[in-house]
This record gives sequence, C-alpha cells and structure tokens, in this order.
Amino acid sequence: MISVGLLPLLPRSSAMTEEEAKKAFLRAREEMQTVPAEEQATPAPKPKPKPRKISPTSAPKPSAKPTEAEEETPKPVHKTTPEETPKPKKKKKHKPEPTPEETPKREIERALPAVTPRPTPAPTPPPRAQAVPSAPVTIEKSGIDETAGLEPPPPSAPKRHWWQFGGDNTQYKYLTRAVRDAIDRAPVVRHRWRYIVVHNSGTRQGNAKIFDYYHRHTRKMPNGLAYHFVIGNGTSSGNGQIEIGDRWRRQINGGHVHSDYLNNIALGICLVGDFNRDLPTRQQLEALDELIRYLRKRVGTIDRKEAIVKAHRDINPPQWPTDCPGDKFPYRWLYGRF
Repeated sequence: MISVGLLPLLPRSSAMTEEEAKKAFLRAREEMQTVPAEEQATPAPKPKPKPRKISPTSAPKPSAKPTEAEEETPKPVHKTTPEETPKPKKKKKHKPEPTPEETPKREIERALPAVTPRPTPAPTPPPRAQAVPSAPVTIEKSGIDETAGLEPPPPSAPKRHWWQFGGDNTQYKYLTRAVRDAIDRAPVVRHRWRYIVVHNSGTRQGNAKIFDYYHRHTRKMPNGLAYHFVIGNGTSSGNGQIEIGDRWRRQINGGHVHSDYLNNIALGICLVGDFNRDLPTRQQLEALDELIRYLRKRVGTIDRKEAIVKAHRDINPPQWPTDCPGDKFPYRWLYGRF
C-alpha cells in the first residue's frame, strides 16, 4: 500500500502500473532529506516591551539575587602568588568618645609635663626588743586606780583638855588613836567603797587571828581573813575591841559575800557571836556605830551620798540566801542609825 502522504510526489499518469508506482515511491523516498531541527522549530520573536519612564519614587529596588546573565557569565578567577597574598588587616579598637566632663581634664593632662614618681624608700625595721627574763606575776583585785586619786583621811578631832571629859579619847570610846591611824594610812581610792556590810561569825568565840587561820587553811582563801574589820565579844578579844584585817591595809576585795562584784566595792565588818542564839553585846553595837561613822568619812561620798549600810542577808544574791547576821540581831537599830 502506498502512503497517502506520498501520493502528491508521484507523477500523475492514469496509465501507471502498480510496479511503476512502487519504483516511483522508492525513488522519491531516496530523494527526501531530513530537515534540521533548528529549521523545523523556529520560535516566533517575542515583542519587546515598551520603555517606561522611571520616577524616583517608582524606581525598582535592586534585588539581592543575581540575574540569569550574571549567573551564566563566569567571572575570571585571579590566582595570587605567595608574594601577592594580602596580609590580614588588624581590627581597630573602638575608643569611646570622651564626655564633656573628661575633655578639659585630658587637655590639662596633655599640657602638664610628665612627672616621674619618686621611689618610695623602704621602711626601716624597728629595733628588736631585748629579751627580758620572765618572772611570776600575782594579780589581785586591789581596786587601786591611780587615775581616780586617793581619798584624804578625815580631819582629826580637836584635842580637849583634862577638864573636858578627859581629852581626845572621849569622842571615841572604842575607836582608839592606833585604830584610826591604821585606817587613815590605807591608800583608799575615791568612789571605790560603796557599801558597808555587817556580819556575825556564827561562833560564840573567836577573833581576827583565829578567823584568818580558818579562812586561809580550811576554806583555802589565799588572802586569809575574809572581812576587813572584826569586833570582839570579850571571849578571845576585848568586848567591843576593833581589829583591822589585812584586806583593809592592802585595800583589796573582800570575801564575805557571794558576789565578786560586791566583794570589790563592799567593806565587811564581822561581830563575833552567833546571833541566832544570842544578842550582840552593848559594847559591840557601840563599837560598830563608831566604826561605821568613821569609815563613811574615810571612804568619801558618791554623788553626795555616804556609803550604804546593809546586813549580809539583805545584800546577798537571792540564789544564795543566808540568815547572817542572825535572827536576834537588832535590824531596826541598824537601819534606824544608818
């Protein structure tokens, strides 16, 4: 069968046989040539767009993406030699701009000449102290403070003649001249002694020497007699006799109350006797009256007030109760007089 598309190429003859037609077909097929692809599909040219007037407001923003022409066009690569290799640039440090207050200061510092600091001399080491041989030191609560000053003794009573009741001793019956001189010789510090405390020994006999031995060896008190004064009852010393203890002569703290603070500011006077069973003698009370009055003058006043007189049981701390100086001691007489 002959293709319909090839019929126009064959010569038109009504008398052509079938064999002649085949030959003509083969001859026409050989003469046919292949048409190139570019000639077959030639695209029609696109119409060029009309140029528009670009205003400053409507100007298109440059796009960050490269166009097709830039992508297709390869850029020449310049190979650098080791000599041409550029050195990396150092980043400059950003210096803060000076404030208006710092500007005049910097101008003044530039105008002033440079001053080189002087070297500081090395400190001279202090001279070494020479070693002093150590010696044992015994510290006691003496209460003596030289900065406070000493209390002067009270003025002595004027002497009386023989017709005036026998002279000077008539003013003090139990506080003899020797006792007063011993009291006056002690270095009494001003404003130190604030209390005078009255005790009883709790024994029916005794004196300052016996009590000193008991306190030093039995009660292990290194300063001995705990009281500053002792008034006898006529058993081991005179009835109403006043004895001065070492604590008054040395002006150190007492050991007669259960408080270190009160022992350092309170004088202790002990009357020999057990006043839970007996009454103090009249001579003891008279001697106590003379001694308290003289001691008040000797120790001076504090805020214009004389030393306060107390019984032991009235000044001892509540946690350490005591009945001293006894239930039969005349407390009304004591506080009525002082």
